[in-house]
Amino acid sequence: MSTVLTNITKNYDSEKAVLSDVNAEIQTGEFFVIVGPSGCGKSTLLRMIAGLTPISDGEIRINDKVVNGLPPKDRNLTMVFQSYALFPFLNVWDNVAFGLKARKSTSQAEIETRVNDALKMVNLETLKDRKPRELSGGQRQRVALARAVASDAKICLMDEPLSNLDAQLRIKMRQEIYALQRKLGLTLIYVTHDQVEAMTMADHIMVLHDSKVQQIGTPAEIYKYPANEFVASFFGVPPINILPAVKVSNGKVNVNNDFEVNIDQQVPTDNFKIGIRPNELVIEQTDELHANASVKSIEFLGDEKIVYAKMSNNDLEVAAVVASDADFKAYDTIKVSASDNVLLFNGDGVNITRNAEDVVNA
Repeated sequence: MSTVLTNITKNYDSEKAVLSDVNAEIQTGEFFVIVGPSGCGKSTLLRMIAGLTPISDGEIRINDKVVNGLPPKDRNLTMVFQSYALFPFLNVWDNVAFGLKARKSTSQAEIETRVNDALKMVNLETLKDRKPRELSGGQRQRVALARAVASDAKICLMDEPLSNLDAQLRIKMRQEIYALQRKLGLTLIYVTHDQVEAMTMADHIMVLHDSKVQQIGTPAEIYKYPANEFVASFFGVPPINILPAVKVSNGKVNVNNDFEVNIDQQVPTDNFKIGIRPNELVIEQTDELHANASVKSIEFLGDEKIVYAKMSNNDLEVAAVVASDADFKAYDTIKVSASDNVLLFNGDGVNITRNAEDVVNA
């Protein structure tokens, strides 16, 4: 039993497709995250699964049943919106019960049991008589979650549900949503533009960009074996350093004409790039004669620092993560090098690092 998307395409009146040939299989009970930058079609895809937006081409199957023409109420799923979509004139209890009452097929006793159980699950029993305006952002989000839980649907869709919350509350709500999904065994399809949310919550991640699926994989696969430059740059804080490189000899490549890295595989003779994560970039202070970069700025993060530097050639900027007690300051002359743990991308931006292709295409 699963949710299967086959060649899903969405066109409006413009020539360019909003989504093109989206394929995925979402297993029952998994936490599946759709991530990508604003405007990439994430919410559109979610709304098509929900039945709120018609598809232009392709097929959606839920539990082995084609649902292309089914209205939302017949798809046995529930949705949590970014805006919470609460009724301001109803109290918490009635907001959670609204969908159950609208069905008219659920007894009053069952409604009360489901609503009370859902409110208990999200710790809102004591606030059941309050109106939405009397609640904090996190509490409103819990009401929306309780409504989804009370519906007893086995598939829950969430469209950027935490984007309106402050950073600390987002962390707390991430943990609560993840725990709730595991406890109930829900199939949860979750849309976000936040790569941290995706990495910390997902069983599998779909990366969308430029109307197409760039990669589907586990968080570890996405991070370690990104399909291309876009995926590599989207995941990781600070972002990966992408630098031009040329082959020097077997086993060595020259990076940006500034330093060399050992590579244990065949690489193109020209027109390729190297990706170096900031924690794999090595910097040390040196005199001007031996320097290949200078420090531009520094961010102190408590247990570590991020050093932003400008390379001598091409004025390219790079970021390196160093210990919090490392003594660097703006305008220091430094020598930049890297470990051998790097990624390689061809002229089209495709990851050509050894073993990456097997993982990406698995």
